[in-house]
Amino acid sequence: MSDWVRLFIMLYMTVVGLSMGAAFVESRFSRCRTVWIVCSAIIMISALVVLVYLEAGIDTLVQAYPLIVHLPSLLLFMLLSSIRGWRLVFQIFSAVLFCNLIHHGGGLVFYLTGQQFWSLLSAYLLLTAGMFWFLMRWLRPLFYRVCLLLNRGWWMMCLIIAMYYWIGIYLIPGYVGESLSSTMLKPAISCLMIGFYAVLMVFLSLVQREEEARHDAQMFSMQVSALQKRMDAIRGAEEMVRVERHDLRHRLLTVGELVKKGKTRAALDFIGLSEQRLNEKKTEHWCRPPVMDAVFTAYLEEAKQQKIRTDVRIALPDSLPVAEGEFAIVLANALENAIHACLELPEDERRLQCRVIAHPQLMMEIKNTCAGTVRLDARGMPGPSKAGHGWGTQSIAAFCRKYRASCQYETRDGWFILRIVL
Repeated sequence: MSDWVRLFIMLYMTVVGLSMGAAFVESRFSRCRTVWIVCSAIIMISALVVLVYLEAGIDTLVQAYPLIVHLPSLLLFMLLSSIRGWRLVFQIFSAVLFCNLIHHGGGLVFYLTGQQFWSLLSAYLLLTAGMFWFLMRWLRPLFYRVCLLLNRGWWMMCLIIAMYYWIGIYLIPGYVGESLSSTMLKPAISCLMIGFYAVLMVFLSLVQREEEARHDAQMFSMQVSALQKRMDAIRGAEEMVRVERHDLRHRLLTVGELVKKGKTRAALDFIGLSEQRLNEKKTEHWCRPPVMDAVFTAYLEEAKQQKIRTDVRIALPDSLPVAEGEFAIVLANALENAIHACLELPEDERRLQCRVIAHPQLMMEIKNTCAGTVRLDARGMPGPSKAGHGWGTQSIAAFCRKYRASCQYETRDGWFILRIVL
């Protein structure tokens, strides 16, 4: 294999690796800024590869490749990704794995076709297109759904891929397509790794399906509970209406007698008192979507019972741009978390503000007073205050990821604020 072919392989895999890694991670920057950063990194690292080749030769370049390519790539992905820890390492190793599959598959075709450069290039392009399709269409969405569920075990998966990385790249010498040993051994190890990855993906899919089933059950239970509370409130209101209707005749007779006796002021006061009683017993409707209305009724009534002062503004149409049940789950989790936070404060400091509007965009803002400072993690999400808590926050994050909504947590002046904008 000529030096310029080896140089081409290094440059091609550098570009593909950086592009695939950037596509795999979820950037904390805007799309335009992310593209600009990645393209700049590709140009600089590729230029460094060519410079080392021109100054020191291909053998030195092979030895220095991890230092001049892999290490800067790692730093780049740490800069871009909104995820930290072993999850990020697993992302990077997954990108390395797919790049090696492209490299080994193309090298095998290159060797079998008599080391024709056109066959190497064609195989690289086809495999790259297939890998990017698999990554963006299936693997990336699955990873981010599961990422919210698994808190442990990522380092073990990283260790397995790292062992493959060490064996396939450094322990077995030579290029795939250059010698018979490397051409046979490295693709064989890659096939074994693919088997492991397939098993891992099946496992993650099962975990994700189990979580979806749990989420659906939670949503159904919440809907039934909220609607039941609404029906109980309606039945109570109907019973009070019947009582008030029975008492109305007596009240009219009382008002009539007061007017006959010229006690107009007393009659007006009696009418005002009756109107006040009716208003107190009136069932409040917050919005037209029934499930959303039931959630508002249930949790705002709970806030009232807990002596929490509420400030509510709701403007929702008959239909929503998202699934009503899923948005109701988000609202229920947010209100429940806000109520629990308020209960840690004295009664005179308990406040809750709720804003939900649909125009110009669907927006939800829940504000509540809180005790102390709520710590946010690297992704800007609040951590669970107690062991076993935090599922509500994860459910909100899953909803925002599904509908590509903007989710922001903020603490300011003794208030904890959650904003979701679609």
